[in-house]
Amino acid sequence: GCLYLFERDCSIQRRHQKVIEEAPAPNMDPARRKAMGEAAVAAARAIGYRGAGTVEFIADQDGTFFFMEMNTRLQVEHPVTEAITGQDLVEWQLVVAAGGKMPLTQDQLRIDGHAVEVRLYAEDPARNFLPSTGTLVHLRLPEEGAHVRVDTGVRQGDTVTPFYDPMIAKVIVHDRDRASAMRRMAALMGETEVVGVTTNAALLKALCSHPAFVGGEVDTGFIERHRDTLFAKVAPAGDRAFAVATLARLVEWQEALPPAGDPWSPWNQQNSFRLLDEGHDEVRWNDGERDVAVIARRLKDGGLRLELPGGAQDARVQRYDDGRLAIGLGDDTFVATVVRRKANDGGIDYAVFADGENRRLRLVDPLDVTQYEATASAETAVRAPLPGKIIDLRVKAGDTVSKGQALLVLEAMKMEHTLAAPADGKVKSVRYAVGEQVTEGAELVEFE
Repeated sequence: GCLYLFERDCSIQRRHQKVIEEAPAPNMDPARRKAMGEAAVAAARAIGYRGAGTVEFIADQDGTFFFMEMNTRLQVEHPVTEAITGQDLVEWQLVVAAGGKMPLTQDQLRIDGHAVEVRLYAEDPARNFLPSTGTLVHLRLPEEGAHVRVDTGVRQGDTVTPFYDPMIAKVIVHDRDRASAMRRMAALMGETEVVGVTTNAALLKALCSHPAFVGGEVDTGFIERHRDTLFAKVAPAGDRAFAVATLARLVEWQEALPPAGDPWSPWNQQNSFRLLDEGHDEVRWNDGERDVAVIARRLKDGGLRLELPGGAQDARVQRYDDGRLAIGLGDDTFVATVVRRKANDGGIDYAVFADGENRRLRLVDPLDVTQYEATASAETAVRAPLPGKIIDLRVKAGDTVSKGQALLVLEAMKMEHTLAAPADGKVKSVRYAVGEQVTEGAELVEFE
């Protein structure tokens, strides 16, 4: 028998990749679903096809649809159909391949609720969806349950390479209706924690929270049409982010206490002991173009008072066994994750995950002169964001360029990436020629 209730997806598409799939698709009425299903079955019968497969169509706003392609397999979107039908399509595929019959007929299938699937990718939407490679230093995906399914082939410590699709995971939610499913997915994307590569989690959260998207006003031009909202400029970090990062730094110092020694010696204490002064620690952070110093004063009751840009707040912190921090800040209590990571330029970054948001702050060490050298180098050169091949050069030594001007084209992961000048300046040297392979981080163009 032939079933056509395999895939019904309405996708945000860019560069032929879908990042959100759902079932039933918005604006998919029973008549259109039936017509598409019959067309798919007719196509399979016309070529004598036997087995599980997927036929894809593209639809116009007026409901007219056109054949795109057929794949002789299930597609990456199949979990949305499994969620709303309660069926295991992979099992069905194996049964049919072994010569058996499908367990149910089309008339016996029923749709229950609404399902949404997102593809969590290692890519940077703000940089024209440039793929991101590197080691997954920290990975915490949504917890699976009655409403949540996570399909992934990687784990913390694995490396996202330039040789394969940069998908980290598929996250699928099933709820009673579309609005509920979108709301649940937006919350899950806010809770997703990835350090080591840039991901599209923030964009997925913004999409699933956008009123127009939730309302079903979806087409392939959605992202460009709502770019200003979806890619809203990130505001400077607030007191909460600085407080969490500082508390994490203090916990690190505390955990670095020597395992043995004279318990009464001030040299074996980490309580900010000072002669003739109130004990305190100072931690400095860089957030974009500003530096912020946070003073942490020890209180007699064992707590802390943090002097933040917006004022002083009392704080407490404790690390759980899973590495997360239980934090009390003023009258509020919450759980946060902070991941320390050495960046490619040699600096130390702290990734802060709290309240469904994440921030990256740079630790400022006044005694480390190399961090200033790394910053100066970064401002005078354009480096390869990932391994690839130079396929076009737009400038040469001696050229004067403007900020945003195209410098070269790098081919990587089956895509072409145009690298632009970070600021106005003059090209001092071009380090590679067309056709040469470059490694991630390689200095491509140097400026005077």
